[in-house]
Amino acid sequence: MSAGTGRHVVVIGSGAVGTVSALECLRAGHRVTVVDPGQPGGEQASSYGNAGWLSSHSVIPPAEPGMWRKVPSFLLDPLGPLSIRWAYLPKVLPWLVRFLLGARNAGQIERTAQAMRTLLVDAPKLHAALAAEAGVPHLIERRGVLHVYPDRAAFAGDARSWALRRRVGVDWLELTAEELRQREPELHPRYTFGLVVEEARHCRDPGSYVAALSKLACERGAAYITTRATGFRHEGGRLKAVTTEQGEIACDRAVVAAGARSKALTASLGDRLPLESERGYHVMIPDAEAGPRTPVMASDAKMIANFMDGGLRAAGQVEFAGLAAAPNWKRADILRDHLIAMFPKLAGTVSADRLRVWLGHRPSMPDGRPCIGPARTTSDVIYAFGHGHVGLVGSARTGRLVAQLVSGAEPEITLAPFDPRRFL
Repeated sequence: MSAGTGRHVVVIGSGAVGTVSALECLRAGHRVTVVDPGQPGGEQASSYGNAGWLSSHSVIPPAEPGMWRKVPSFLLDPLGPLSIRWAYLPKVLPWLVRFLLGARNAGQIERTAQAMRTLLVDAPKLHAALAAEAGVPHLIERRGVLHVYPDRAAFAGDARSWALRRRVGVDWLELTAEELRQREPELHPRYTFGLVVEEARHCRDPGSYVAALSKLACERGAAYITTRATGFRHEGGRLKAVTTEQGEIACDRAVVAAGARSKALTASLGDRLPLESERGYHVMIPDAEAGPRTPVMASDAKMIANFMDGGLRAAGQVEFAGLAAAPNWKRADILRDHLIAMFPKLAGTVSADRLRVWLGHRPSMPDGRPCIGPARTTSDVIYAFGHGHVGLVGSARTGRLVAQLVSGAEPEITLAPFDPRRFL
């Protein structure tokens, strides 16, 4: 197809997934309109606050066998690495039950890992190509990523997950205490064992990256309408328009890529999908005096530390409290404290007025797999949301899959594991 001769596609959402989907639909020859109340790359998007990892090895679902035993601690410790606010428990309980059942045996986790690997396997290279296309190649760097543990015994608790990663094609290098010191001299010496995944890359500024991709889409003909999508209008079983707060937008196809806010749109089509917000926090220290040479995740803190264009970012934490609850900035304080504990040279340099804090909403499905595929009642609406912790890295292939579905082409990977109908 040549540009403008295909279908008119309305992409709902201008985060990483929506923006790449818009670009790939344009590449396939379709006319594209993007609808979002916020600006591409803005702070409202979960991709903005991402830790920056393009981690093609992030294939293990968050839940694990026996995790149900930890539920009391999720409720009793409001500042733990994963917490549930009591007031939100009745609403999140059905999702939580599915979440725990999805990890009741190793076979289910392995099937999810195999599926996620097909989605992520070469995503760092795809992102590097997209960044170069958008004129911002410097935003995607290849330095690998580093996972650190206090000792090999601590690593043993994760050994099963790392063995599964290896079975699906992920390679890594082990680092001894001495090798870790040479690689990360400012890291606290209590960390004596590490793993480096060299295939992974990182993004120096996810917000600027998404904004650059959006600018490229606009230059190639995409229209952008700053409003909120509210639903869909069908006639004779075919999609005729996306309805918005500013009126209707006539179209042939629609893509729901509104992240954690996709749920109401799918419900308007009769698809009540178990989408939940995993609220995540980050802190930034501009011009930090110490930090990692390689983007690093500390196993004991469940936190990623990474130098980015705006400074040293620490990201992590999972909180279930819904879309509307006020932030609990004590969680950001915990990230700051973990960061200082990881890099002792920061002690005494991180005053409260120096920190920049952020809260965002990761769109998560209970089985750890996104929804990518048509709505149950109409093939004219494509779902592309629910990526959880891998929205940024997963956006590159997801956008390609969306364009293939819109065009009626054969998807480049098997989509059965990501079919939204698995919940219906």
